[in-house]
Amino acid sequence: MIHSLFLINHTGDIFLEKHWKSVISRSVCDYFFEAKEKAEDPENVPPVLYTPHHYLVSIYRGKLFFLSVIQTEVSPLFVIEFLHRVADIFQDYFGECSEAVIKDNVVIVYELLEEMLDNGFPLATESNVLKEMIRPPTILRSVVNTLTGGSNVGDTLPVGQLSNIP
Repeated sequence: MIHSLFLINHTGDIFLEKHWKSVISRSVCDYFFEAKEKAEDPENVPPVLYTPHHYLVSIYRGKLFFLSVIQTEVSPLFVIEFLHRVADIFQDYFGECSEAVIKDNVVIVYELLEEMLDNGFPLATESNVLKEMIRPPTILRSVVNTLTGGSNVGDTLPVGQLSNIP
């Protein structure tokens, strides 16, 4: 399913990447950058691009591109829905989904991405379930964690789990 996720800002810089199956070189994004240059507006970049060895599926939200790399044929709407869920979760956790906020909370972002996908397949995509596993950041919690050496990871697993994405 999804091998990698790249977060790209509006200037075309990759500021975050996450690989689930195998590490895929950033050079695969060159196809996306070519399509981005041809588009007059960032929202006009084609959401699905075909490369010789991969499929690139992307969305544009909050001046950020969420670009996923896939090696097998998968329903594009399935991946687009998942990318929107990722952006929604970031919005819910941090109040906004921007490059600065993601960089400030990079550890929590990686924890969320790790819980949301298992070997490239969506696992936990509901905000309430994720909040039971990974506590949202607060100033008090970050001060306490710094002083005690604690973490944002919950002590117990969620009781039940429902997801829009099977």
